[in-house]
Amino acid sequence: MGLVQVVFNIPVDREFTYTTNEEVPFGCRVVAPFHGRNLNGYVVGTEPLKEDGASFQLKPLRRVLDKEPLFDKEYLALARWIADRYYSSLGEALAAMLPGGKKETEVPLFEDAGEEVFITPPSLSPEQEQAVKEILSKEDGLYYLFGITGSGKTEVFLRVAEATLLEGRGVIYLVPEIALTGQVVRAIRERFGSKAAVLHSRLTPSQRLTEWRRILRGEAPLVVGARSAVFAPHPRLGLIILDEEHEGSYKSSSSPRYHARQVAMKRCSLSKARLVMGSATPSVEAYYLMQKGEIRGIRLTKRLAGGKLPEVEIVDLKGTEGVFSRRLQEEILITHREKRQTILFLNRRGFSYSFHCNTCGYQMKCRRCSVSLTFHKQKNRMVCHYCGFSTRPMDLCPSCGSLDVGYYGSGTEKIEEEARRIFPELKIARLDTDAVERKGTLERILKEFQEGKIDLLLGTQMVAKGLNFPGVRLVGIVLADTGLHMPDFRATERTFSLIVQVSGRAGRFAPDGKVIVQTYMPQHEAVNHAAQMAVDEFYKKELENRAELRFPPFSRLFRLVFRGKSEESVRAAAEEIGTNLIRELRGQAEVLGPAECPIGVIAGNHRYQIILRTKAFLPVHAELRNQLARVKLLKGVYLEVDVDPVSLL
Repeated sequence: MGLVQVVFNIPVDREFTYTTNEEVPFGCRVVAPFHGRNLNGYVVGTEPLKEDGASFQLKPLRRVLDKEPLFDKEYLALARWIADRYYSSLGEALAAMLPGGKKETEVPLFEDAGEEVFITPPSLSPEQEQAVKEILSKEDGLYYLFGITGSGKTEVFLRVAEATLLEGRGVIYLVPEIALTGQVVRAIRERFGSKAAVLHSRLTPSQRLTEWRRILRGEAPLVVGARSAVFAPHPRLGLIILDEEHEGSYKSSSSPRYHARQVAMKRCSLSKARLVMGSATPSVEAYYLMQKGEIRGIRLTKRLAGGKLPEVEIVDLKGTEGVFSRRLQEEILITHREKRQTILFLNRRGFSYSFHCNTCGYQMKCRRCSVSLTFHKQKNRMVCHYCGFSTRPMDLCPSCGSLDVGYYGSGTEKIEEEARRIFPELKIARLDTDAVERKGTLERILKEFQEGKIDLLLGTQMVAKGLNFPGVRLVGIVLADTGLHMPDFRATERTFSLIVQVSGRAGRFAPDGKVIVQTYMPQHEAVNHAAQMAVDEFYKKELENRAELRFPPFSRLFRLVFRGKSEESVRAAAEEIGTNLIRELRGQAEVLGPAECPIGVIAGNHRYQIILRTKAFLPVHAELRNQLARVKLLKGVYLEVDVDPVSLL
């Protein structure tokens, strides 16, 4: 008989001791009784039972789920780091990192996996060769492949992966969303066959467990997957690739709220491995680290498939009825006559209603935070969701005096309806989150578009990422500035990134690609810099703005979100903790709020937030932990803590 220490996937950060009559290895999953129910837990410690041990007070384990451990002491150390960094319990961290299946189940390598087909890799350009050589010059280090769309970043990633496998070390290849990176996945399958394992949300828990065991046994030295694949248990990790590093989907929205980029940096540091990130539009933080020399930036400047960067034309929407300008309609018809294809993009992530002037494009901003104010119809107030500042909506534009002010917004379905009315002869398909939910629809639409059976593909961000179609001549960005109206200091960066990424879908295989950018704000720096592909100029200006406003990368943020059914209780809890934080963190951090969250109610829960802004990350992190340990929340009020949030909605 012995004792085991077990942690559970609950927000209680402590270990619970149970007795067992069998030998239970450290790192296994077990079922144990907990407050009248049986829970799955993780064994994080074992010890023999002492002669005088009061074992009669302890409960025995119900069941042991694993014959062999799923993790070792080094992996547990990583879990403890994640729990500490992101204010979760150790059990919550392990639950996010480990597979949940009870038994192993056969899993195809990829959904369309048939026989393995190995292809001859394409020859590298001089730029690509130099990039591979530079990355492989050391066994570890941080590298950033900063290349225009279509410049061959994927092939560099694959060559570095091959070299790392030849060194006898493991590779993790992270992509933002597995469903939208079919071309990358196919390339990996063709290059590595059964040496690759896949970890993503479409696998059942049992299939995920099967892949996990293959990785542990060394049968799958290369792992490809979305965010959580960063936890793949390679015995000898040599390389992590982070494709499309700027993507917000690398940040977890549930506890622990980790960012795959930060976890990848930590794992590479512990394992003395290489971290290679890549994007045509790096996050502002990554660009800043490249400028400082903390990440080695490697540039790719040439398109490889015979194409060149497309011609970008900005169209001012002011005075236009509907969402299709005359120029966009003309180019769609020209493209169709040439038997080529069009992609139309709408950034539907713009939310709620934003007050603006239809005459000059002026938009109300917070005078203290320089972010957009949001109109709250019930209160008839314009509110800043950073600091809580509010004011009355405008009746006339303070910039040009126009009375033509209001709010606007269109969804993809409305635009699809209008496109079918204007272009009855075109075969039109829509690709958005609704399409992904219906199994097989995404793959079918992309396949039909690849085969030229669809003339016009309309979509949200899905059409902006990783798609590489030879037939695309025209890309139309229906409303480029929707994202600019979001009350978020990253709004400009996201808008710039999306325009550049979507524009990159045009003219990849031919020199006549065309992009139409429709906007009410043709003079906005994000729109102009993106249209001119003036990447460095944009980052220089954005870094100046961030420095002036003391936002990341010139500070670190902590976000505390309070939620509950009673708005009064939620607000009272936020105000009490906000008062304590102002007192305890004086001189170390700026406390913004409490203020209502931009999306004030979700699923019947009222939401308030406090933002901490600081340059002293570690002291503030420690003091916040102390404060959280003392918090006694009112019944029905819940608190979520997000370190380095990517969204403040």
